[in-house]
Amino acid sequence: MIERRLDLDAVQAFVYIAELDSFTRAADALSTTQSAVSLKLKRLEERLGCRLIERSPRHVQLSPKGEAFLFHARELLAAHDRACAAFAEARQRIVIGISDHVAGPELPTLIARMNAQDPRLLIEVRIGSSGDLLQSYDRRELDAAILRLHVGRSDGQVIAQEKFGWYAAPTWKRRAGEPLPLATLAEPCGVRVLAGQLLDDAGVPWTEVFVGGGVAAVSAAVTAGLGVSALAKRMLPLGAKDVGRELGLPELPRLPVLLHSRLKDGKPKEAIAALAAAFRSVVRD
Repeated sequence: MIERRLDLDAVQAFVYIAELDSFTRAADALSTTQSAVSLKLKRLEERLGCRLIERSPRHVQLSPKGEAFLFHARELLAAHDRACAAFAEARQRIVIGISDHVAGPELPTLIARMNAQDPRLLIEVRIGSSGDLLQSYDRRELDAAILRLHVGRSDGQVIAQEKFGWYAAPTWKRRAGEPLPLATLAEPCGVRVLAGQLLDDAGVPWTEVFVGGGVAAVSAAVTAGLGVSALAKRMLPLGAKDVGRELGLPELPRLPVLLHSRLKDGKPKEAIAALAAAFRSVVRD
């Protein structure tokens, strides 16, 4: 029998550690320090009388007791949120812009993670190019924006760095003597501009053969064998291969994912922090 009630903040910290597989990312999601998260977990383990997390220098792993407690921890937090929602006032609206080059297949899971931070929030997500979304943010049409590039800007917070490559369908072959056929996003796309500049600097002739209104459309063009595209690995169509080295193309740099936010406190800020931490967990260096 547990003699004292569980601290919900400590339970939340444990759930974030388990879901994000990192004390650091859990601290980011909770807008606190890693040492504070470690202390919360220690106190929770003391109250439960068992170890929940097996720590190692490289990764975090749930103990058997931790695996068993995770379900109950989520249920406890959900029950707390339902109880609060029953007496809540009108939902608070939060409008977020996410660059199409950043919003990948994990987006539903990431939105769910943000909603779990506070189910009472009314979340609006807009997908678009980084340039367009940054203008919307500057016009105060967005509360926050998660973007790919920050040309000429220094006010964004870098939350991750992601490797790009030159990808094509597995059966695609470049025709000798012809310019490199590129599938790109429509303007204004920073990745499109960067790819063109790198090819020009390397003296590689190229031509656009497909312009898509979103990464999904560009991926479809790559799958159809129309040509090559500069994409992050997690955005790849099934079976695509990196042809950069084979074709002697210039190496693409790691590109930043940046957070712009004017949310200062409260649940909306916590939700954005949770979303940023979740992006760190899926965008690998």
